[in-house]
Amino acid sequence: MISVNEAVQIIRSAVRQLSPVVMPLEQAAGLVLAADVFAPVDVPSFEQSAMDGYAIRFDDLASAKTLLVEGEVPAGVAREFADLQHKAIRIFTGAPVPAGADTVVMQEKVLVEEGTITVNDPDLTKGSNVRAKGAEIGRGDLGLPAGTYLSPAAVGFIAGIGICEVMVFPPPRISIIVTGRELQQPGRPLLPGQVYESNSYSLRAALRQHGILNVRVITADDHVGELQQKLEAALNESDMVLLTGGVSVGDYDFVLEAASMCGITKLFHKIKQRPGKPLFFGMRNGTPVFGLPGNPSSVLTCFYEYVTEALEQLAGIRAKPGAAYLEFGEAYSKKAGLTHFLKGRYTGNQVVPLNAQESFRLSSFATANCLIKLEEQATDFKVGDIVEVHKLR
Repeated sequence: MISVNEAVQIIRSAVRQLSPVVMPLEQAAGLVLAADVFAPVDVPSFEQSAMDGYAIRFDDLASAKTLLVEGEVPAGVAREFADLQHKAIRIFTGAPVPAGADTVVMQEKVLVEEGTITVNDPDLTKGSNVRAKGAEIGRGDLGLPAGTYLSPAAVGFIAGIGICEVMVFPPPRISIIVTGRELQQPGRPLLPGQVYESNSYSLRAALRQHGILNVRVITADDHVGELQQKLEAALNESDMVLLTGGVSVGDYDFVLEAASMCGITKLFHKIKQRPGKPLFFGMRNGTPVFGLPGNPSSVLTCFYEYVTEALEQLAGIRAKPGAAYLEFGEAYSKKAGLTHFLKGRYTGNQVVPLNAQESFRLSSFATANCLIKLEEQATDFKVGDIVEVHKLR
């Protein structure tokens, strides 16, 4: 068995980024830029009013506070005026400031009377409430660098500088192969010896949280030939393959044998941790393959701790749970030799482990908001000890 840290380093070293693609901007949210984005135009491309009010020449106020209103400029319309001396132009937010004007006074700061305005704004300065040309970004300037996560704001910013396509790392295509003849689909009656299959549901939900929707679920009986055939097909159509169950050493655990038959290079099998010790990881032609344990809590723990590492390497997706160091809320003891990942809940600066920590029990995971990482050689933890916490939400 290898350590948790060794497993993470192996995954990071083995997995390479997918080839970037050009994608319509409206489809790129949640992905990561693969190339720098530069502004093709100045934004704004003209001097722009930041307020509803009146465009004026600031120096006119030195000799007169009352100005004649001469027309208006709504947003989206550019108008020219021959002479603005001692005059004001009604203007609206986002409209171009007419040539000759240099300041906008807010409508709340003027007295409107019989076609004139009287300015009453002691704080007004030259250039007030005018957005300079290129105030957001100048033509040719770097807008967003490669590696930027395309949040809603980032997508809006790119659209706002006039770009409709971006080069991104594509969302990976994922195949989930569920093994075990004892599994029954939810909604159907259980036969003797059957249990409901939940791992594909939790994995698809976890992938969806990271914007990965191209997920195919395949079921395989406990037969090495069938598993090998379905694994081979999945490898040819996917950027990553996740198998659940069948990674131990029982008579009906065929994942290792099927992986070998498909030419997958084993990079590790078994980690010094609980839950999820039997985890398998391998590669074939750049495609990562995870053999996840069958127990539901083990599946999700391994997803959050290891599959997310591969997702970040493949597509730059921010999938790894955030880490924090918080006070342990109760005493806990374990044996040395295994890293423990406990389902827990944190509030403020304190975290407590939940009940039902067994790997087959998902009820506690359903209410957990973190995994508590207890290091391999540590044994006894007291209230107030600082522990590493991987936040799930």
